[in-house]
Amino acid sequence: MAAIDYDGFMKKLHDAKDCHSLAKKFVTPEAAKKFKDKKTKLGGTLAHCIKPGAQFHHLHIGIYACDPEAYVTFAEVFDKVVADYHGVPSNQPISHPAPNFGDLNNLPFNDLDPEGKYVISTRVRVGRSVDGIPFPPLINLQQVKDCEQRLVSALKTFQGDLSGQYYSLEGMDEATKNKLIDDHFLFGDPPNKILVGAGVEPDWPKGRGIFHNNSKTFLAWINEEDHIRIISMQMGGNLAEVYKRLVTAIQHIEKTVKFAHDPRLGYLTFCPSNLGTTCRASVHVKIPKVSALKNFKGIVECLGLQLRGTAGEHTESVGGVWDVSNKRRLGYSEIDALTEMANGVKLLILLEKSLE
Repeated sequence: MAAIDYDGFMKKLHDAKDCHSLAKKFVTPEAAKKFKDKKTKLGGTLAHCIKPGAQFHHLHIGIYACDPEAYVTFAEVFDKVVADYHGVPSNQPISHPAPNFGDLNNLPFNDLDPEGKYVISTRVRVGRSVDGIPFPPLINLQQVKDCEQRLVSALKTFQGDLSGQYYSLEGMDEATKNKLIDDHFLFGDPPNKILVGAGVEPDWPKGRGIFHNNSKTFLAWINEEDHIRIISMQMGGNLAEVYKRLVTAIQHIEKTVKFAHDPRLGYLTFCPSNLGTTCRASVHVKIPKVSALKNFKGIVECLGLQLRGTAGEHTESVGGVWDVSNKRRLGYSEIDALTEMANGVKLLILLEKSLE
């Protein structure tokens, strides 16, 4: 169990005048006192959960589950965070439907851009956590390696389109590393302040790596932020092909690996923002005329979509190309979230055509 200065981290959070995170809002001194002696079965405390937010005050959420059980043990705090982030009305309980990937042979969407004029690429990803294994900062190196071994063993049984190779970050030569970076496959060392705050650096990059298939249309990130990020992608707008590949991979891995799931919150992840389906379906789409409209961001929001620049979160568009994705994860099934995204993107393309 990772020892932690409970009172020290709580004081850092409560004394931070420049912090406006959800952790600061909901982990009040009263909550800190109430849960001081509470621990998950894996030894996690509320202080483990707020450790990144107590150190980096710019984080919007600032509180992250130390293990899957944290969402239950500290539900009084996490439920408020989840409801605030996901926009659950105050008069409604938090709820999430059972997993539903739809009928893969009869999907309500296909190629979003048959002309190949607007959608540059399509990507769908999910996060998953191995049941019974904690998250940073609670996870120790042996657990990281055990998690890696279980997941990689499952990935190595892929056949056909999904078969490929696993690349461990530990001891990776510079040529391989640079090639994976050039392909936009490799994550950082470590990739964000959240993980730095969680204290992963001493063990990084041990027990971490990426898997990709031979055609480079399928990726799996091992022990980056979540235990595994499962990613399907390809050039063009054929969302159906990308989605089928993703779901096929998920269902294959689930034959040997049990993922942490809660009937009320969906799939359980390190960051509360990814709860529910954990699914982010996105396209890089060229819509310069639509994006020049004054109410562009309002249109996107009304469609239930989310905008990013093509270089990722908090970046700007280049040449009228935007990263457009589904916004909703909690309270929607996988097939409903993908259908909403598909319909929204098709409407944006129709609007772009009308302005040409």
